[in-house]
Amino acid sequence: MSSAENRVFTVAIDGPAASGKGTIARALAERFGLAHLDTGLLYRAVAARVLEGADPVAAAEGLTEADLARPDLRAEAVGRKASEVAAIPAVREALLDFQRRFARREGGAVLDGRDIGTVICPEAEVKLFVTAEDEIRARRRHRELVARGEDVPFEEVLADLRARDARDAARATAPLRPAPDALLLDTSKLSIEAAVEAAARHVEAKIGQGRD
Repeated sequence: MSSAENRVFTVAIDGPAASGKGTIARALAERFGLAHLDTGLLYRAVAARVLEGADPVAAAEGLTEADLARPDLRAEAVGRKASEVAAIPAVREALLDFQRRFARREGGAVLDGRDIGTVICPEAEVKLFVTAEDEIRARRRHRELVARGEDVPFEEVLADLRARDARDAARATAPLRPAPDALLLDTSKLSIEAAVEAAARHVEAKIGQGRD
């Protein structure tokens, strides 16, 4: 089956940075004909405006689709600031409605982030929590940065990733944690193809249950 049959069907994918959740989300969206939202881009877009001097809450409230298309959103400095602004409750509140509307759109959607299955869309039909070992995630992120021409030592990438994990897990509002009913998917020793197939089998099973 190639689609979720044009009904409201939400796939919520959470996990830490460089776990593979974005790659899996994009692949599932394409395979099942679902819309895709990388919610991390919302926080990166806010962070980019904050780095330019904007107030975090004002930046979140005034976010536009043009902000999500900025070419600098994947920069490491933006990622670090995104983790900081994501810990601000008023910023998260300002972005809540947008994400929930997207999640329950007709035809279905895949959202990946850090609190999709726990806060944004706890009623999602499918929930995944994608993770991997710290050093493996850091190597993935380091390769991405080098490929973009950024000269960042691996040790710095690893330290930043661990600091970001700690902030995400410790924040008072919507901490990073798996939903109780999420499928845990550790990609440390999986190829991209194997990780996508494991996630797709879970989606197929849930779609099948919906038909019963």
